[in-house]
Amino acid sequence: MAHELKDRQRLPKWMKMNMPKGESYSKVKNLVDKHGLHTICTSGNCPNIGECWNRGTATFMILGDICTRRCKFCAVKSGKPLAPNLKEPEKLAESVKIMGLKHCVITSVDRDDLEDQGAGIWTRTIAEVKRLNPETKIEVLIPDFRGNESLIQKVIDAKPEVISHNVETVERLTPFIRFASKYRRSLEVIKYIADNYTVAKSGIMLGLGETHEEILQTMDDLLGAGCKVMTIGQYLAPSKKHMPVVEYITPEHFAEYKKIGLEKGFSFVESSPLVRSSYRAEEHVNA
Repeated sequence: MAHELKDRQRLPKWMKMNMPKGESYSKVKNLVDKHGLHTICTSGNCPNIGECWNRGTATFMILGDICTRRCKFCAVKSGKPLAPNLKEPEKLAESVKIMGLKHCVITSVDRDDLEDQGAGIWTRTIAEVKRLNPETKIEVLIPDFRGNESLIQKVIDAKPEVISHNVETVERLTPFIRFASKYRRSLEVIKYIADNYTVAKSGIMLGLGETHEEILQTMDDLLGAGCKVMTIGQYLAPSKKHMPVVEYITPEHFAEYKKIGLEKGFSFVESSPLVRSSYRAEEHVNA
C-alpha cells in the first residue's frame, strides 16, 4: 500500500483522480456484481470509472476476464481462460435493459484458444442486446481475430453502430508492448471495417516513448485505413511488471493533437490525459 501511495503522489497534478462514489455508481456496481458481468472499467483499472458509472454507462467485457495474450500495457489478467459462459449474452442484454442505456459499449479479451476466437459469442451478444434493447446504439471494441476477415465479417453482420479496434501505440513500439499483435494487421482490420460497413474507430496511448513525428504518422496511417474516430490518452502502468511510463504528456499537448487530428480529417478526436477508448463513446456514433 505504501508503494501505491508513493506512486500516486508522483503523478502530475492533471492526472489526479477522485475516488469513485455516488448513487449511480453504486447502482451500476451492484448490477455488475449481481449478474456476474465483467467490465473493462474494473479489469482495466480505468481512471474514468467514477465519471462513467455515475453517468449510468459502462463498458462490458465479454468472453470472461482472462486474456490469452500478455500485452505489457494491459491490466487484464492473462493465462488459460475458462470456457465461455453461454448465458453471458442474455445476462448482458438484461443488464443493459435494466440500466436503460441508450448507448452500450462492449469489448472482450482475446480468445486465441477458441476455434472462432470468440466471434460466435460476439454475434450472439450483439443480437441479444438489440433484441431486448432495440433503441440502444451499440459500439464494439474488437480484438484483431488474427486478421481473419470471415470472423470480422460476423461482427459486421451483427450490425453494431460503431466498430473499434485499437492500434494502441505507434508502429515502432508495437512489438515491445503488444503480445501476438501486429501494427499493420491492426490497420488491415480497421480498413476492412471501414470498407465493408460502418464507422471505424481506433485509439492510441501516449507516454511510452513515442515521438511527435510517430504520432502524426500513426494518424496518417489510421486515416489511410478509413478510420474516422480516434482516441488519444495517457498510458498508466498497471503495475511494476508492466511497461513503465516514459513521460506524462501535458494537457496542452493532448489539445494540440486533437487540433491536428481534426485538421487532418478525423470526424472526432478525443484527446486528453484520462481519455480511454470508450470515453464519451455515445458522441461518436454520428461520425
